[in-house]
Parts: sequence; C-alpha cells; structure tokens
Amino acid sequence: MRRIVLCRPQGPRNVGSVLRLVANFGPAELVLVRPERRSLLVHPDLEQMSHGVEDVLAKIRIVDRLEDALLDVTTSYGFTARARDHRRLGDWRGVREELVARAQDPEETVALVFGSEESGLSGAETDPLHHLVRMPTSDEHGSINLSMAVGICLSTVFFDRAPSARAPSSSPTPGADRAFLAARLSEVLGERTTSPEARRDLTASIDRIFVRSPLETRDARAWHLLAQALGGKRRPGDYGLPEGAERREALNTGEGET
Repeated sequence: MRRIVLCRPQGPRNVGSVLRLVANFGPAELVLVRPERRSLLVHPDLEQMSHGVEDVLAKIRIVDRLEDALLDVTTSYGFTARARDHRRLGDWRGVREELVARAQDPEETVALVFGSEESGLSGAETDPLHHLVRMPTSDEHGSINLSMAVGICLSTVFFDRAPSARAPSSSPTPGADRAFLAARLSEVLGERTTSPEARRDLTASIDRIFVRSPLETRDARAWHLLAQALGGKRRPGDYGLPEGAERREALNTGEGET
C-alpha cells in the first residue's frame, strides 16, 4: 500500500491536485499532518481541483503528529532538497527502483512524505523517516511544486514494474513495532549504562538502527528475545504506543502461542 503524507500543507489547490493524483495513480492513501487550516478541505479551490474524486476526499485522514501517520508504515521516504546532518540524501534516480518494488509489495506500507509548500520538511520531520530523497532538477530552477512532486512519485510507481525488494521469507516491521522495540531496548540496555552521556549516545544509536534502518520481523523477534532475557517486561502501552504492537510482538516471540 502507498501512503502520501503531506506535512503542514497550506494550499487548497495543491491538496486538491494531490487528491486527483491519488485517484489517477492509486490505490493510495492520503494523510495530512497539521494542515495550516482544516478549512482548506472545504475551500472552493480544493473542491474545483478535486471534482469527480469526492470518494478520495472522504477518506483523507488528518493527524497532529507525523509519527501518527507512520505507525503502521514499513518503509518511509521523505522528499527534500536539503542535506541533513549525518543523513544520506539519496538521488531519486538511484532509489526509485527499490521504492517502486516496495510500494508494489502487498506486505509493505510505504509512506511518501512531503513538507509544506513554503519550507519543505523540517529537521524534526526528517528524523523518523527511513530514507531522504532529492529529486534532481535543471540548474535553472531547483524547486518542484508539491503536487508535481507527488505526481512524479505516484505515476512512477503506477507505470514501472520492479522485482521484489525483499527475500521471500522476510516480512517488514511496521513503524509502531519498531518504536516499541527501540523503546524497550533503550530502557533495558540503558539501565546497564552508568554514564548519562553514554546512555544518551546509546539511545540515539538505537533510534538510528531500529527506527530508520530496514528491519525484518525475524530480526525484531530476535532483539525482543534479547530484551526479555535481560529482564524487559514492559508492553507498548507503557510507552504510549498502540497495544496492537504488543499482540504482534507476543506472537513473534511465542508469548501469545498456546
């Protein structure tokens, strides 16, 4: 499944154009994160641009945090023109084949994340994303309109065909499960670290490895078993995460089997 995530969108015409693109090159979901004003969904410009795709408009989700839009996401791509500290900025031409393969995989939920029209993705918005991607343009003009960028991505996924990006026996781990594993490991391993500075470094490293990097469920299961062996007993709800992650983790480690 493909999911388009627009962070802090401002223009009703852009959102309306994205609605039409979702209908043209779907199936895809559309999630808005803290739109500048919720009234843009009833703005005449949006209604004009999305005429004929009212069924897609009715399914839009609005959330307050980007993390809420990524809870069940297995792989996320953030589109930005700016390099970030210690983050690799991939070229669209180099990542598109893998992106297409993942987006066409029925076991994956792939999020394509875009920032606001005025400022793009903020540094905080790029933190939870697995990949950062730049779309190359001519030297004459380096900025791409929001809806045009979405159109390039969705049409590429729609028209291209690519081999599977994962091994047949593997299964990707959703965002909520990644967050639970990272929180669990940070707590269990952090308790065994005496230096506050080392604990901060450990937590940051765990976030980089388990939140951003690709993670298969079989690998997540092994790390959960390690956490349990070290005394980790807490559940997703203890970290403010959906309890669905608890059920998946229990099945993966065998706790839920009878």
